[in-house]
Amino acid sequence: MKVKKKRALAKKTRIEKDTLGKRAVPSDAYYGVQTLRAKHNFSASGILPKSEFIMATAMVKRAAAEVNMALGLLAAKKARAIMKAADEVIGGHLHEQFIVDVYQAGAGTSHNMNANEVIANRANEILGARKGEYRLVHPNDHVNMAQSTNDTFPTAMRIAALHASGGLSSSLKGLERELRGKARRFDRIIKSARTHLQDAVPIRLGQDFTSYATSVRKCTERFEAARKALKSLGIGGTAAGTGLNTDPRYRPMVVRALSRVSGIKGLKPAPDTVEGMNSMADFTALSGTLRDTSLELIRIANDFRLLSSGPRTGLKEITLPPVQPGSSIMPGKVNPVMAEMMNMVSFQVVGNDLAVAMASQAGQFELNVMGPVINYNILQSIGILTKGIRLFTDRCVKGIEADRKRCRDYFESSVGLATVLNPIIGYEKAALVAKASERTGKTIREVLVESGVFTPTEAEELLKPMRVTGPQLRKKSGKRKKRGERGKKREKRP
Repeated sequence: MKVKKKRALAKKTRIEKDTLGKRAVPSDAYYGVQTLRAKHNFSASGILPKSEFIMATAMVKRAAAEVNMALGLLAAKKARAIMKAADEVIGGHLHEQFIVDVYQAGAGTSHNMNANEVIANRANEILGARKGEYRLVHPNDHVNMAQSTNDTFPTAMRIAALHASGGLSSSLKGLERELRGKARRFDRIIKSARTHLQDAVPIRLGQDFTSYATSVRKCTERFEAARKALKSLGIGGTAAGTGLNTDPRYRPMVVRALSRVSGIKGLKPAPDTVEGMNSMADFTALSGTLRDTSLELIRIANDFRLLSSGPRTGLKEITLPPVQPGSSIMPGKVNPVMAEMMNMVSFQVVGNDLAVAMASQAGQFELNVMGPVINYNILQSIGILTKGIRLFTDRCVKGIEADRKRCRDYFESSVGLATVLNPIIGYEKAALVAKASERTGKTIREVLVESGVFTPTEAEELLKPMRVTGPQLRKKSGKRKKRGERGKKREKRP
């Protein structure tokens, strides 16, 4: 009975060996013994590499094989098989064969070997050999030729981030566009501004939405600037940035090949390959822009939640589109769920940035071994921000409506409106008007007219919405000054 079980097991597995010894590998697996060891060693999260990163790694392997063939270092037959296998991975095949946890061996050696073994075994299969027999194409000697994990992993990180982040730029621009559209629609809706959460001077709702759009535009600009820095590649530096085991022509050639394979324009060799390997500053800069974008989105989403609060006991200056019932116990309740979702996504990105920062400073000498955790957190942040912003835009911002009457009522009743009087009757008298309004519950307009400071017509002109939400001071002529002096004689104490 035991003999039969051993034979059945033998049919389902193959024996591979590495420098640590032999292990049974599933016979149908494209990964090999080193990947299997890594799977058993690293299982902290069960989270596997993202498709963008798997494809970026395959792009590096394909470009390297192409250049090594062109330099006469790798036989054309082997190189073409490696390139074909890498193309399949780039096209989305064999991703299930990448089985190493994202929290793994320092520098990403396990992921790199996972890629080397998958591509080598598929290349051997293309050439008619069996998986696990590396006589024709070897994971280290051929797929990893002129490479080290230390230069391929950071290069793949850059390619993956560049590919993944294009969608984020698009999402941000879409959000800005919708906010500017709302700003135009709401431009003539007057309301009370609030500073320190207290009534302040008048402002137009459109001005608020314009400010939101401007904030998002600035976030996009900072993010795009950080993306450009990722186009400087340390590929060709191999183990310590010195270029050991590469042809002198390899670096510029592999960067050109990688630009073509990835479709990313503007890739260039890093001016200092040692620095390009031991510094993660370009990634912390990118992560920092994701954090700053999230902080702005938190602020905007919180404003929406407050402005739409109510509907009876809150501000209710705007209404957010209802997308689902808000309570399991309170019938008819609708919550600002899309703004809440945007908050949660943004909180996660802020946390990810801290992980990236800690990993970035943890490098020593010629290598930062914390690349895998940096890579995972940045790609996760890009992914959830891209989708989160798109959902927030489509299911929240697009459907925002203004409550014009509520906004106007707050404008009329705000004691902050007294600030308009400063250039006319002075700060101290304006303060008396504000106190009278607060004491009596009457509007600033009513206090001004009833106290005889202004006629109803003058008060109407003074408090025109478009006048009190922009610069309006003019140098007074002598004639106007005299009229103003006569007006002061009529003034009564509010």
